[in-house]
Amino acid sequence: MLKAILLDKRFLIVLLIINLLGTIYGYYWYRYQLAITPDIFLLFVPDSPTASLFFTIFLLFFIYNKHFPLVEALAIITLFKYGVWAVVMNLLTLLVNGSLSPEGYMLMASHGAMAIQGLLYAPYYKIKVIHIVIAAIWTLHNDVIDYVFGMMPLYKSLTEYMDKIGYFTFWLSIISILIAYKLTKDDKKIGSQSYMKAP
Repeated sequence: MLKAILLDKRFLIVLLIINLLGTIYGYYWYRYQLAITPDIFLLFVPDSPTASLFFTIFLLFFIYNKHFPLVEALAIITLFKYGVWAVVMNLLTLLVNGSLSPEGYMLMASHGAMAIQGLLYAPYYKIKVIHIVIAAIWTLHNDVIDYVFGMMPLYKSLTEYMDKIGYFTFWLSIISILIAYKLTKDDKKIGSQSYMKAP
């Protein structure tokens, strides 16, 4: 049942639209931080919308029974990482402040869905180890930019915990990379065949 839904072309188109709109909103959400970010770091600041952009590109290719393995590797790793990260950060904000805005709850729901959707499509990726390696370098490099150069997403109430958050984020990256490897290490992927159902 789940497989039939995931591979239904109508569902894929709806998912593509949702992710595209979410990506656009995500970059908009980062607008104030991007305005004060040095140009050299701009690519590495909007983590979550870039993750959903990778998945949007995957969906666009997948609808036409095509693959972009490097983007697929980037998608599964970063969707899980930043999906879980945002949920945890908003829970910490709730713990520290004693309350959370409606936007915070919306971010938890949307980012939780991000993490799940990337994993659900793991059987259909055409990822090889080299793609995992490149995506891992990107992901860990992003951690360096965030926590060595101070470009992490702004959560004002959590500022004093940034060292601990950086440590947590590093290990979340490692876990995300290992999960991606575990779920996609088999080169004989069923995603190479045509499974989409016509609308």
